[in-house]
Amino acid sequence: MIPGCYTALATPFAKDGSLDLEGLDKLIDFQIKNSITGILAVGTTGESPTLKWEEHNKVIEITAQKTKGKCICIAGTGSNNTEEALIGSEHAVKSGAQALLLVDPYYNNPGSMSIRREYLEPVAQKCPDTTIIPYVIPGRTGSKLLPEDLAIASRNCPNISCVKEATGDIENMKRTRKVCGDDFKIYSGDDALTYEIMSNPEIKASGIISVASNIIPSFITEMAIELSKGNTGSAAKILSDIEPLFHLVAIITQEDTPYGQVEFKQKNPMPIKTLMGILGMPGGECRRPLGKMSPKGAQKVLEIARGAFEKSPHIFKPISDFFNVDIEKRLNSPELFQHLIYQDM
Repeated sequence: MIPGCYTALATPFAKDGSLDLEGLDKLIDFQIKNSITGILAVGTTGESPTLKWEEHNKVIEITAQKTKGKCICIAGTGSNNTEEALIGSEHAVKSGAQALLLVDPYYNNPGSMSIRREYLEPVAQKCPDTTIIPYVIPGRTGSKLLPEDLAIASRNCPNISCVKEATGDIENMKRTRKVCGDDFKIYSGDDALTYEIMSNPEIKASGIISVASNIIPSFITEMAIELSKGNTGSAAKILSDIEPLFHLVAIITQEDTPYGQVEFKQKNPMPIKTLMGILGMPGGECRRPLGKMSPKGAQKVLEIARGAFEKSPHIFKPISDFFNVDIEKRLNSPELFQHLIYQDM
């Protein structure tokens, strides 16, 4: 794992809900052409919870094969079942993945020591020559690996040498740096915090595992590399152009029902996949139970994209060139993406 940007790649689906393997090829090629540091196959953005294990393995195999010698391949092999994680991890390593992302076990809610002893360390010991990246995101899992257990795990298993930090807690990240040491690598799991935690001397993050880089891989990669060199001024200029797209991780709307208004949270990967469809990139609908965005939610996505295009049209040029699409036309042609949106609530 080196400094830079790693795209948490969206998994594209065909109209019938099956894997869109041709679309997957195109998305990987787009990332490589635009100098991405690495690609994460089947993470949260890749809708790993809704993939059958055969599909899960297939996406990893294709990603590892296509990225070989071109960029780093990370495979999402985490589970709330250690035996399942072990099987998936072994398959990913045999397929050519260079690193494994292990999300904290969800729903059964193990404590931090259990996460370390009964989950991370067994996988790390089973795959000793592969980098293991714990993924700490308590807002989704209900579990949280603590910095202290992470430090012990990295001492016991040297291949546990990184973390994807998605707690949103700056103090937690500072604690991770303090107890894990200067050689340990912290990667941002939140696009919007990347600049802050890479430039913060008490955190010194190495890069980002990004959602927005599905759309703008070269720009986030360049920003991360500039930050890794200490060039905060040039990184800030890039951030100014791309920051609006960081708001696509979650869209919240107030929706009317016969019983009053309710809050509708449309979280990753719903907004980013909707924008990919709007822009003419492979993606398709999210698998159930995520489903589609509301008209209000899709309108917010459009407003964000139109604002970014108006301010910084050059950030969309790589998409226009690679997928041969007219970005301005697509942003103003709602009939092209109505299939991605609920028509009534």
